Amino acid sequence: MISLNLRGDRALRFAAASSAVAHLFIGVGTSLLAPSPAHADPAPAFQDLLRSAEASPRLREAQATVGQAEGLARQSRAWLNPTVNVEVENFGGKGPYRGNQSAETTASVEQTIELGGKRRARIAAADAGVEVSRARANQVKADFAFDLAQAYTDAEVADVRLQLTRDSLSLAEDDARVADALVKAGKEADLRSVQARSVVEAARADVDEAQAARTAAFARLTGLVDSPVPFTSISVSLLDHADVDEPIPSADPLNSPGYLFAQAERAEIARRVRVEQTRSSPDVTVSMGVRRLAADDTNAFVGGVSVPFPVFDRNRGNISAAQSELAAADERVNIARLDAQADIQSATGRLHAAVTRVKSAQNSERTALEAYRLTRVGYEAGKLPLSEVLSARRTLTDARNQSLKARQDRLNAEAELARLRGVAPFGDQS
Repeated sequence: MISLNLRGDRALRFAAASSAVAHLFIGVGTSLLAPSPAHADPAPAFQDLLRSAEASPRLREAQATVGQAEGLARQSRAWLNPTVNVEVENFGGKGPYRGNQSAETTASVEQTIELGGKRRARIAAADAGVEVSRARANQVKADFAFDLAQAYTDAEVADVRLQLTRDSLSLAEDDARVADALVKAGKEADLRSVQARSVVEAARADVDEAQAARTAAFARLTGLVDSPVPFTSISVSLLDHADVDEPIPSADPLNSPGYLFAQAERAEIARRVRVEQTRSSPDVTVSMGVRRLAADDTNAFVGGVSVPFPVFDRNRGNISAAQSELAAADERVNIARLDAQADIQSATGRLHAAVTRVKSAQNSERTALEAYRLTRVGYEAGKLPLSEVLSARRTLTDARNQSLKARQDRLNAEAELARLRGVAPFGDQS
C-alpha cells in the first residue's frame, strides 16, 4: 500500500486531478459498454426483435392484403350461376281462359357461357394480383426491417450519447473544482472559476437534451413493434457490429424489392388488358325447359339461345384505358430499375465511407483522450492555462460524438443496403 502526504494547494490539485482521471476512464468504459438503467425493460437482441415483430401492424396489414388477393383469385375460378325460370301463361282470364284449364306452365334453366377466353383471362389476372400483393408484402417487410434497424440503432445511440453527456458534465465539474481550488490559492483569476462554472451549466443542459432524445428514441422503438411493455434499454449492443470488419455485399438492382414489385404490378396490368379485350366478345345464354299445356294435358320441351349483338359497346374505351395503364406501368418498371441502381450505388458508397470513417474516428478519439490527459497534467503543474483544458475537453467530446456518429452511419448504410437486397440487416448478429 502506498500513502502520500500532500498539503495545501498541491493536495487540492492532486485530489481534483485524481477525481478527474477516475471520472475520465470510468466515462470511457461506460460509454463503450452503454449500461442499462436500473429496473429497465430491455429490448431483445435486434434479430430476436425482428422475428417477434411479425405481429406488428404494418406486417399484419401486408399479409391481410395477400389474403384478400388470394380470396379474389379463388373467386375468379367460379363459374357463372345458372338461372331458373318458372312462367305461367293463359290463366285467370275469361271464357276458355277462366281458371287454369288453359294454363301453360314453363319451367326452364338458363346458363350463360363465357366466350373469348374470359374466364381464363380473369383467372390469370387474379393470379397476377396475388403475386403483386406478395411482392408488396416483401417490400413492406424489407422496409420494416430497415425502419426497425434505424429505430434500434437510434435508441442505442441515444443511450450512449446520454452517457457521454453525463461524462462530459462530470469532467466539467472536475475542471470547475480544480479552477475553484486554484482561484482560492491565488493561482488563477476569479474569471477562470466563472468560465468553468459556465461550462458546467452548458453541460447540464446537454444532459437534459440527451435525456429527452433518449426517451423519444425508445418510445419510437416500442411503438414500431407494438410492444405491450415499453423498452427502456438495449440488451445486446448493435453498435458493436459497426466495429466488425467484413466484406461489403453486392446487390443486384433487378432483385431489389421495389423493382420486383413494379414488375409484378406491370404483369398484373398486362393480364387486365387481356381481360378488357375478352369483354368485347359476346357471351351466349342457352336455355332449356319443359312446358305444361293444361288444355291438352300434355308436356313439351322448350329451348333457346340468346346472344348480345355488339353494335354500340365493344368495350374499346376500357381497352384503351388499360393499354395506357400498361404503358405507364412499363415506365414505372424503368423508374424502379433506375432508382434501385442509384440507391444501391449510393448505399454502397456510403457504407464504404462509413467503414473508413469509423476507424478514423476511433483513432481520433484515442488521440483526443490522450491529449486531454496530458493537458490536465500540464494544467495541474501550472504550465498550461484553463482555456487549454477546456479546449482539449471539447475536442474529446467532439471526437467521442464523431466516433458514435460514424458507427451509427455505418449501421444505417448497411441496413439500407440490406433493404435494397431484400434481406434482413445484420444477419450475423446473434
